[in-house]
Amino acid sequence: MNDAFDDLLAANREFATTFSLSGFDGIAHAGVAIVTCMDSRIDPLGMLGLSPGDAKIFRNPGGRVTSAALEAIVLGVHLLNVKRVLVIPHTRCAMTTSSEAELRQKIGDAAGQDASWQGFSVVHDQMAALEQDVAAVRSHPLVPAGIEVGGFLYDVDTGLIAQHL
Repeated sequence: MNDAFDDLLAANREFATTFSLSGFDGIAHAGVAIVTCMDSRIDPLGMLGLSPGDAKIFRNPGGRVTSAALEAIVLGVHLLNVKRVLVIPHTRCAMTTSSEAELRQKIGDAAGQDASWQGFSVVHDQMAALEQDVAAVRSHPLVPAGIEVGGFLYDVDTGLIAQHL
């Protein structure tokens, strides 16, 4: 093993001294599922006034509703108390600033090898993508009609979210 993770392991040991979620049942106590971006400026629980144990969170580049996100939502709805789904991309997202070809070139250059085969979830029109993603959740045959689904945009400069759908 190497020492590249020592700082994080030390932080984890400190975290564990006051750990309070032991025995937690794993359901979403606030009945919420969130699909959002992996961007480190986003605190999914904090921005909605939630706490650990309140929500199921699925993160990926661009905050898109992918097949894996749909899988998580279906599981959440049927097994984990999810009643509301929030799809929340954000302002100034890196996935909106480059084309797929540009990202492949940047990654290929950084990696020192061909990246033309790697797919990236580039977003050309963020509001159109949000509409598509919300529609994908609402129309999924395993997501019951009574599940509330909303589309929002998080502003990384103000911390506010605005509902668009």
